[in-house]
Amino acid sequence: MPKVLVVDDSLSVRKVVEKALTGRGVEVLSAATGTEAMERIEQERPDIVVCDVILPDKDGYQVCEFVRAHPAVARIPVLLISGVVNSTVLARAAEVQSNDVMFKPFAAEELVRKIDSLLGSRVIAAAPTPSAPPPTPRASSMAPPPMPERAPALPPPPPPPPPPPPPPPAPPPPRTVAPESRRAASGRAAAEPMAVLEVSEEASGSDLKSRLEALCTTPGVRLAALADREGFLIESAGDLALDAEVAAALSACVAESSNGIGRDLAQGGLLGMILEYQHGMLLLHAVGRSALLAVVVADAAALGKARYVVRKALPDLERAL
Repeated sequence: MPKVLVVDDSLSVRKVVEKALTGRGVEVLSAATGTEAMERIEQERPDIVVCDVILPDKDGYQVCEFVRAHPAVARIPVLLISGVVNSTVLARAAEVQSNDVMFKPFAAEELVRKIDSLLGSRVIAAAPTPSAPPPTPRASSMAPPPMPERAPALPPPPPPPPPPPPPPPAPPPPRTVAPESRRAASGRAAAEPMAVLEVSEEASGSDLKSRLEALCTTPGVRLAALADREGFLIESAGDLALDAEVAAALSACVAESSNGIGRDLAQGGLLGMILEYQHGMLLLHAVGRSALLAVVVADAAALGKARYVVRKALPDLERAL
């Protein structure tokens, strides 16, 4: 089973990538720092590395240089991801011989296509027939020059047993979620400090549940999901056919990118946004500095009423956390 190492200090991005690759016959490994990534590359020998450019310690370019300089893993494809789109990023990526660059935010399907392509090219490059000439790289490819073959890796561990069926839904207990370490301030504006999300003892899960259920009684509202800033689902209500955990993880990813845009343009933090799709709309609102509310609306006709009800509910939700 191919192994994909995802390196990003944002838990929400790692969760999105892991969700996109679930059920595709790959094992997903993760690392939050460049140092951790290098350790996992040496120990695990992944088949592909998907690495963010900006990390708290060693950046993605250094991780790529480490791979190319290590004879045993030099052929591993490296896909860099970046929230900044400019010629400097592309030039630096070519300099360290990454295989490709993706810019955030990206669609899960696009990521899967690139990973499939790089995994396929690696299989061809790693096992050429003796009589076949070496493959000719495409003009647009940033593939590294031929390097010594990697040492044979141990066979992958057997797949884990299937998880047990989930227990009946129950109100979540009070919990505290601490945010991950933020990106280093080097080379970019300092990120705003993130509050620690604490669910007060007097505010039970059933209280949050009832508030979200009240939102879902609004005509046109299909789902209301409350998540922390790292993408963990706190509570949800509404249409069970919609995956609230996916909504929470993706909303945190979108909010993180949008916060960066506001910060870089000196507009402050994200308060709310509306995303329009072919079959509905998504309202995304900050609930204080520690949580996010994602509301799925069926159509534009219900948008006005839904926005009014959501804005009115935000102070109560913030007090209940």
